[in-house]
Formats: sequence, C-alpha cells, structure tokens
Amino acid sequence: MRAGNLGVPTASEWVADVLAPGGRVGIDPFLFSADAAEELKEVIAKKNHELVYLYNVNIVDEIWKDSRPKPPSKQIGIHDLKYAGVDVASKLLSLRNQIMDAGASAIVISMLDEIAWVLNLRGSDVPHSPVMYAYLIVEVDQAQLFVDNSKVTAEVKDHLKNAGIELRPYDSILQGIDSLAERGAQLLMDPSTLNVAIISTYKSACERYSESEDKAKTKFTDSSNGHTANPSGIYMQSPISWAKAIKNDAELQGMKNSHLRDAAALAHFWAWLEDEVHKNANLTEVDVADRLLEFRSMQDGFMDTSFDTISGSGANGAIIHYKPEPESCSRVDPQKLFLLDSGAQYVDGTTDITRTVHFSEPSAREKECFTRVLQGHIALDEAVFPEGTPGFVLDGFARSSLWKIGLDYRHGTGHGVGAALNVHEGPQSISFRYGNMTPLQNGMIVSNEPGYYEDHAFGIRIENLLHVRDAETPNRFGGATYLGFEKLTFFPIQTKMVDVSLLSDTEIDWLNRYHAEVWEKVSPLLEGSTTQQWLWNNTRPLAKP
Repeated sequence: MRAGNLGVPTASEWVADVLAPGGRVGIDPFLFSADAAEELKEVIAKKNHELVYLYNVNIVDEIWKDSRPKPPSKQIGIHDLKYAGVDVASKLLSLRNQIMDAGASAIVISMLDEIAWVLNLRGSDVPHSPVMYAYLIVEVDQAQLFVDNSKVTAEVKDHLKNAGIELRPYDSILQGIDSLAERGAQLLMDPSTLNVAIISTYKSACERYSESEDKAKTKFTDSSNGHTANPSGIYMQSPISWAKAIKNDAELQGMKNSHLRDAAALAHFWAWLEDEVHKNANLTEVDVADRLLEFRSMQDGFMDTSFDTISGSGANGAIIHYKPEPESCSRVDPQKLFLLDSGAQYVDGTTDITRTVHFSEPSAREKECFTRVLQGHIALDEAVFPEGTPGFVLDGFARSSLWKIGLDYRHGTGHGVGAALNVHEGPQSISFRYGNMTPLQNGMIVSNEPGYYEDHAFGIRIENLLHVRDAETPNRFGGATYLGFEKLTFFPIQTKMVDVSLLSDTEIDWLNRYHAEVWEKVSPLLEGSTTQQWLWNNTRPLAKP
C-alpha cells in the first residue's frame, strides 16, 4: 500500500477495519511519538478498539530472544568547536532562556540529532547518522544525559562535566521523568517527537503527586511572568529543532568545505565509472555503490555514507527509494539511464547529491524529461521570496515545467539537511504537502531535487544542496527582507541529456555559469590528468541554438 496516495488507508485505519470490534491493539510506547499514539488511539476507538501500552515487554524482542543483536557500543566523540561554532554552555544558556520564556522549568529531549547538536557530541549508534542513543533533560539549573556509560570516554566525561551535565543510566529515563513530576517541574515537551512512554509517565506522575495534600499546596512559580500553575506539561515544538536548522558561520563553512572534497571524490569516481562502462566492464549497481564509497573514504574527514546509496540502472531508477541488493540488483546497462543518489558524512559537513546520466545516446523522450527536470531545478535555485515564506510555496517552481506537459513526481522537492548530522532534518521542507508552515530562514539548508519517474522504464533526479540567505533586490515591498539560495553542491550536470531547444537563454546561462564555477572550485582539488580532463570535458559551455 502506498501511504499518502488517494484512497489508501492509513495504518491506523487499516488496523481499525480488519480487527473484530472490541480488539486490543498493543504498542511499545517507547517506539511511538505521543502524537502518533494519540492518532492511533482516536482512529481505532471509532471501532471500539482499545490501545494498550506494553511498557515491560516488546513482543518482537520476545520472539527474538538471544538472537537479538547487541546494542551498539562504539564510543562517543566530541564534535570540535571549530566545526560546531558555538560551545555547549552557550547553547544551554539559550535553551534555558527559551524554557523559561515558555513558562516551563525543564525540557526533555529524545531526538538524537538534537542531543548531539546541543552537547557538541557525535556517535555512531545509527547507520549513516553520527548520533548516539540517549535522552537529555535540561532544567533551569542542572542537566542530565541518560546514556550507556560504557560509551563515554574520559575526555567526553570532562566535556560534559565542564558544561554542568550529569550522567545517568540510559534505561533510567522514566525514573528521571517521575522525579521531575515529584519536584513540581513544568516540563516542556514536543509531542511530535517525544515518545508516549515519557509523556504518559509524566502525566500520571503529576496526577499521582498532586493528589497528595502537601503537593497540592506546592505551586511552581514561573520566574518569567510570575504566574503559578500545577505541573501539567507545556506542549510545543522543540526550540532546538529551529536553532539547529539555522546554521552558524562555522557550520556553513564546514558544509562548503566538505562539499568541495566530496565533489573531488565524485569526479574521480565518475571518470572511473565512465571508463569502465565504455570498456564493457560487467558492473552491478552494488559494485558501483561500493566503488563510490572507496573513492569517498580517501577524502579527509570522511566518516560514513549519509544514507544507503541509490544506484539504479534503467527501470530501477524509477523506484524512488531503491536500494540495490547483491543477490537481486541489476547490471549497469550502458544503453539505459543511470540514476545515482548518494551522500557522505564528513567531520565538518553532510552531503547529498543526485545525478542522472546516459552512457551512450539518450532517446528524445529521455532528453525532454531530463530537460524539464533541469528547468525545475534551475527555477527553484533562482527563486527569490519574502522572508516568512513556507517551503511549500516554492514547490511549484520545481514542477511547473513538468506540469506544462502533464508530468509530475510523487516526492517532496526539498528536505532540511544537518551540518555533520542527519541528512534529513526538520522543521523546514519544500514539498507539495502544504501542512508544514515552517518559513524558510537565512542559514537553513535544503535540498533541491525535482525528478521524473516513468514506471518500468527510467528515473531522473537532479539534486544539489542549497543554503538559504538574504537576496539583494532593487525593492523591498513593505519593508520585507527577501531571501534566495546559494549553492553548496558543485558537480557537473550531464549536458548530453539536455534538449537545448527547450531551454531559454537565461537557463543556458545558468548552466554555463554553474559549470564554470564547478571547474574553478573543484579542478584544483583533483589529482591526475585523467580526472581533470574528465571534469574539463563535462563543464564545457552549452552553445545557444
């Protein structure tokens, strides 16, 4: 079932329909956000089903028994201040001010990238994402990190101690939440990200302690506005989500630097790949992904891929989140389109880039579709918009050229990207899903990745990362600040795929300027004349028709 498509039920609706009335639906409350659990509860209640929280047993774990993989145990490292840009003390001070402004006295954080960002730490517990399993409670005058102590080195302990953060066992988080309620803390919670185990534990503890006559008389005084209230929780979006999304100067510089090193690795890789294909080498999609990893791993500061590489030849390129597997993947066919979506985690930044190429002669249909995707990519890249504009307003820029001939694609056009963190982050996005009202703001990073997918035939996607920044405009209507984009990704777009007759002079100029910048920025980083020649050949200007 394709979730989100017209006529397709949600998982909650499906469960409600297939069970006989009066069923009991169990969930592991540590694995559902409070919002997701509430949505499930409301939908199944319409059919007289009950939602049950299984605090003490996860049924999958019971089946797994001793064969369950051990939890990750690699050590946590410090994210150097020269890459982080802001020290932990400053981040905590800002967070505490926001907590008090909201009328709270503490916040509990479960989003792993938010914890890593606040504490300037990086881990390797989750594939492709430099984060560690942890919870963080920050109070106005203290903080506790709930984490497996065996992963914490002496250096990290000193780093945390200097920031006033105490260590607690990872599995004692609910006791920590209970303690907050007992002390009358007003807890700031983001129900869209915080698991329902934590929120329901806090709610029930608040009720339990408020029943005591002594506790009923104890009021929490909000120092920011003087009002009093019984502990009940304050529900709002995590302030860290927003702070993390707006990159500081050091984070932006790290992103720029890492993208250029990544481009050098990609140039060596693509020069190798084209040579191999033209020699009729028998390469599979997995072979290609593995070789790309080798080229990237030679770059300074490389840590990991930022997601599983999407390496799709022909029809496989039309599968939007395709992951090639050794036993079932295809051979790279020189006569078909090839789509490669990949990225890397470097110590100073995170990359995500997609290119679509043909190793021989593309058809007129493929060239037209590619060119219209490119036109959408250019239109979004050159967009200028007033501050306060949410991302969904820009989504149509990237689709307009496809729409003109009745084509479209089923994924969003852009997602937020972390700085040496998760390759997908919020709260911003550029998407046809217009529920996200988060405005794009100076310092945010988003992807620009329109595409087109013809089932059982081919897929096309062109993706760069962009930095949102102030735009120079001759007017400022209503005194508004206007924003635009600065490119972070510098790598050739295959001009053989372009139907020049469809492009305007302005669009041709954009592509030629872009390729001139690619050559200027990336060529000095290349070793060997073969790769330099490949980059030169692939950055030559297009002639206007």
